[in-house]
Amino acid sequence: MLEQRIQQQFFDSADLKYAAAEMLAKPIADAVNAVVGCITAGGKVLVCGNGGSASNAQHFAAGFVGRFERERPGLAALALSTDSALLTAVGKDYGFDTVFAKQVQALGSPGDVLLAISTGGQSGDVLAAVDAARAKDMTVIALTGRGGGRLRERLGETDVHVCVPHERGARIQELHLLVLHCLCDAVDLQLLGEQDNT
Repeated sequence: MLEQRIQQQFFDSADLKYAAAEMLAKPIADAVNAVVGCITAGGKVLVCGNGGSASNAQHFAAGFVGRFERERPGLAALALSTDSALLTAVGKDYGFDTVFAKQVQALGSPGDVLLAISTGGQSGDVLAAVDAARAKDMTVIALTGRGGGRLRERLGETDVHVCVPHERGARIQELHLLVLHCLCDAVDLQLLGEQDNT
């Protein structure tokens, strides 16, 4: 019984990935173009999310600043969930919903990208970060699920929405990780060209 349940988790995850591949390819490509435009213009990517989404944000930033699968100079990216002193000070003084927005206001510049990750699109601190990014003339790339929630409603015409067609948080976060890997791989492809495997 336990082994069957474990196998079913694998099957459910694989089924969602197959079902979403065609639907998400275009918005992911749009996100790649936004990130490449930002990076080649000397900009940076700020990434935010809570819980598992914060972990995904850190994973993405590490792949950008360090490397994904190919050697290249570091690319400018910063996960906004990593500075515990800043998060607790801002949260205490201004309220938790401002912890990402304050960083976007301080660190973001016009032309930068905010990569906002929220499984349900309802997180107050992520929504406030999106509002702060739009006020600074930044492009927003939103990774959501569950229809996108209130985050979807805050996006402008030049923003990008990658919405996983599922309701379960674990499945959404698994697919978000794949989306982030696609972003890293495609940005490397755009910047470095095809990899010579000979």
